[in-house]
Amino acid sequence: MADYPACPSCAADYTYEDQGLFVCPSCGHEWSATEPAEDEDKLVVRDANGNELADGDNVTLIKDLKVKGSSSTIKVGTKVKINRLVDGDHNIDCKVDGIGPMMLKSEFVKKA
Repeated sequence: MADYPACPSCAADYTYEDQGLFVCPSCGHEWSATEPAEDEDKLVVRDANGNELADGDNVTLIKDLKVKGSSSTIKVGTKVKINRLVDGDHNIDCKVDGIGPMMLKSEFVKKA
């Protein structure tokens, strides 16, 4: 019997190999033996449509947003450049033309 590694997701010992991938029947996790283990601490931010966002991406607003502490509003369709992604409630640190730097929630943007 072959000696397969334990599942990196749930640590179960019941893994098996299927077409070059290791599969865990307990949690359904699949991984390759040749790839390095995924970084579990990696921040994954998704837009309103489920697309993964990254630093430097361009996004478009899908909802009018009031600017806190100001009487201005950012309109639907405004293009925004992501400076960096951060952990927290407002997880996009960006710059909006005409407004300046601000934090946005990823649920109000879509990838352009």
